[in-house]
Amino acid sequence: MPKSMLDTDIFSEVLKGVDPVVAQRATSYRSTFGHYTLSAIIMEIVKGLHKVGRAERIQQFLQNLAQVEILALDEHSAELAGRIAADLERTGQPIGRADPMVAAVALQHKLTLVTGNTAHYERVKALGYALDSENWRV
Repeated sequence: MPKSMLDTDIFSEVLKGVDPVVAQRATSYRSTFGHYTLSAIIMEIVKGLHKVGRAERIQQFLQNLAQVEILALDEHSAELAGRIAADLERTGQPIGRADPMVAAVALQHKLTLVTGNTAHYERVKALGYALDSENWRV
C-alpha cells in the first residue's frame, strides 16, 4: 500500500463510514501509516456543508482534521496547478479550480491520489502528468 493523499470525496466517505469497501481500505491505510493525508484544498467539503446550511457539520469536520496530515498548496504546487489547469483548458477539458490544485499537491509530494473522481484525474494523466491515482471504491 503506497503512501497516499486522499481527495475530499474519499475523505468524506471515510468520515461517513457508509461504504464498507472504502471503510476497510481506510482502516488498513490508517493502521499502516497512522493518519490520513489531505491537501489544504479542504474547501470543497466546507463549501458543500456551508452551501446546505450545515454549520454544525463544518465544526465536526474541522475537529476531525486534528488527526490528519494537511499538505499545503505551496509556491511550487501552485505553479504546477496553474500549468495543469491551463493545459486542461487549452485542450477543452477543464475540471474546475480545486482538482488541478489537488493533483498538483499529490504530484509535488509524489503521493498516490486516492479519489473516486477518476474521470477528472484521468484527464490530467492524459496530458502527460505522472499522477498516480487509486479508487478505494472499487
